[in-house]
Amino acid sequence: MSARERPGGAPAEGGVLGKRALGRALLARQHLLERTTVTPIAMIGHLGGLQAQAAPQPPYLGLLSRLDGFAPEALTELIESRRVVRIALQRGTIHLVTAEDCLTLRPLLQPVLDKTLRTAFGKWLVGLDLDALAAEARVLVEKEPRTFQRLGAELAATRPDRDPAALAQAARALLPLVQVPPRGLWGRGGPAAHTTAESWLGRSLDPGPSLDSGLPLDPGPALDDLALRYLAAFGPATAADLQKWCGLSGLGPVLKRLAPRLVTFRDEHGRLLHDLPEAPRPDPDTSAPVRLIAPFDNLLLSHADRTRVLPEEYRPRVMTQNGMVLGSLLVDGLVAGSWRLVEERSGARSLTVRPFGGPLDPSDRRAALAEAERVLAFAGGDGEVRFDAAG
Repeated sequence: MSARERPGGAPAEGGVLGKRALGRALLARQHLLERTTVTPIAMIGHLGGLQAQAAPQPPYLGLLSRLDGFAPEALTELIESRRVVRIALQRGTIHLVTAEDCLTLRPLLQPVLDKTLRTAFGKWLVGLDLDALAAEARVLVEKEPRTFQRLGAELAATRPDRDPAALAQAARALLPLVQVPPRGLWGRGGPAAHTTAESWLGRSLDPGPSLDSGLPLDPGPALDDLALRYLAAFGPATAADLQKWCGLSGLGPVLKRLAPRLVTFRDEHGRLLHDLPEAPRPDPDTSAPVRLIAPFDNLLLSHADRTRVLPEEYRPRVMTQNGMVLGSLLVDGLVAGSWRLVEERSGARSLTVRPFGGPLDPSDRRAALAEAERVLAFAGGDGEVRFDAAG
């Protein structure tokens, strides 16, 4: 046996990890090889949050795919008790995270929000006093949570030459704004109204700098922790993968600094992969159960090279041109179709599964049906599971 191999087909440090090995490692760390009974808040913390801009289903369905015995009330209680919050973080998108992660990650990811603001609205903000804007916006949202439409209109009342939408987005970038319930609650709903994390959580958080003024905390240890947590949930990974997940750039030196605490491999293209020594790296031949993955699940959004779970030919069918990320069907560890909940004209709720590569084989179809029935029951659906003509 080669020095670069270990029993069971798992390569030793320095070996090559193929797509299947990387996929099995990712599924193991995401608890998609085997569901767990950890608490919802522990899972949210482990994953570094759940993408949540499409309210309210993705976080609930993301937990359902990973947890045994999960009921929607468990997450609703966490949101209403302010133990988890919805806030713009990784990649500048809304994530559902623990209160503790909100307070620590939001300042760390400030450059991501700054970049997003510059790219989308920079030309409308030239010459604007951003510090004064942030201070005024803070007073308004802490007095009463506001939608961006209302906040933008109120900020524009004292800046009539400015675009209200740009002003609201500037406030979003400059302040740690959380979305308050009933937004994001299962079976309920409401407008996306915002207040500051400090006001909502009753705890201090540096509101962050004006654009390009630097981080308000020491980025060294915090960035190290961010990288280690990413590898625990998404590794093995390249520096480009880490950067894709969080939206920050220039993180190669962080992984280099962490090298004494990590092990390294290569992928099939020779790219350097970093990992935690004791993290699970199952045998590539480990069986992977059929799973229904939530829309916008970070499983599909957290690597520069997603092919460990998402075949490139299927990417456009899951990630649409209008920015949607569909619920996905995993078969043997790879995306093999999509699924969606359907509201019938009769008022019934059904679930449709659409395999991409032709009909599923009988055993996979039975497993997909069982998973779909589990999701439909969770969603309170009283309709049926359907496979499209291809299934």
